[in-house]
Amino acid sequence: MALDLSGQEPRASKAAVTQLQQSVVAADRDGIDAWMALGSRIFAGGLQRPRQLKEMPSSAGDLLDPAQSHGDVLVQVTAPNERAVREASEHVVRKAVGWRVRWQLDGFRAENRAEAGKGLARNPFHFTEGFGNPGTEREVTDRAIVRIGQGEPDWAVGGSYQVVRIVRFATELWDKDSVREQERIMGRRRDGRWLDGTPSGEQPNFGADPAGRVTPLDAHVRMAAPDRRNSPPLVRRSYSYDRGDGDKGLIFSCFQRDLEQGFEAVQKRLEGEAMAKYILTTGGGYFFVPPPGDAWIDALFRN
Repeated sequence: MALDLSGQEPRASKAAVTQLQQSVVAADRDGIDAWMALGSRIFAGGLQRPRQLKEMPSSAGDLLDPAQSHGDVLVQVTAPNERAVREASEHVVRKAVGWRVRWQLDGFRAENRAEAGKGLARNPFHFTEGFGNPGTEREVTDRAIVRIGQGEPDWAVGGSYQVVRIVRFATELWDKDSVREQERIMGRRRDGRWLDGTPSGEQPNFGADPAGRVTPLDAHVRMAAPDRRNSPPLVRRSYSYDRGDGDKGLIFSCFQRDLEQGFEAVQKRLEGEAMAKYILTTGGGYFFVPPPGDAWIDALFRN
């Protein structure tokens, strides 16, 4: 869920941010993971913002609804069951004095599991995703965590850029296509195997298929990462959603230490992909997850 400051102050106060951070930390227990990420608007008034943080722009084909886009902060809560998520979220909102909910969306991960250190789940198009993620904590850190020397403010070192996109899936239209056609649009088999027969845990050689006879040149995975031996520097963790009345899709979420080299580079490559006519991004935003602890609050409000 995204929250906005409810007052008319030109900038966030240290007290308001501290209180919200404390309520999020209090919810982060007993198998529940909760964290807060900062939107660009929170830095109005001269606070030292991460150098790449901005309001998420519309990409080709997007139709962003302001009512479910952006926000001063993002609060994400995950747990093993829906009740735990709901109770923890309600706790945060109840304790968030001076904040109001801008938008909120519940998600789930169908067939959620881990294989070779990678979190996998089935999306609303019936495909298993997550194979492109790193399999070790060291690799996750390398892709997702801001380092010293990146030109970021000192307080931001150890944090991560988070991108959230609410993507509506045209599931009825998609399901009219044959499984074979769906797999050619995606660039993988439903279970994750590559179209050239390469196992899901290995990397295909797209260079051996320059004309796209096996894996079409406009297939999703081929356009997202044409050189599979050099994966995009980001870590995905997405959730399906279903609001009824045919409104279902994916809450795409990814983390990276460099927004331009991570999500934005992939998004640019995906322009013109075959899957574009089946999806519509309607909301989300760019956020920055501060480093663990609360020392960043003192550093941020020092001036």
